[in-house]
Amino acid sequence: EKASVLPNTITYNTAISVCEKAGNLDTALSLFEQMKAPNANSAHPVAPVNRDEITFNALISTCEKAGDWQLALSMLDQMRVDHIPRSTVTFNAAISACQKAGKWQQALALLFTDM
Repeated sequence: EKASVLPNTITYNTAISVCEKAGNLDTALSLFEQMKAPNANSAHPVAPVNRDEITFNALISTCEKAGDWQLALSMLDQMRVDHIPRSTVTFNAAISACQKAGKWQQALALLFTDM
């Protein structure tokens, strides 16, 4: 008999972190979206999985590595909308994404207005 593990926040966070290490933003985004509606096309749908600070931190770090500073800032804003706490780690990743793209004004704006 085949054993299976239902995905949860920890497994998704781990998978998104693996995508960050591999520089695979598309897969990380797909996993992030699946958390809202896992197995939507399945005959046996699974309940949505909660996204947490670690989820967003991993995705923002993936954005930083992929050079997508705009998506990193969008994810930072989404955390505020979803009432998910944003930490120093979160802001560091977003600031780094801006810095890598040469967007120093956006990085400074984060430093002085959003934290």
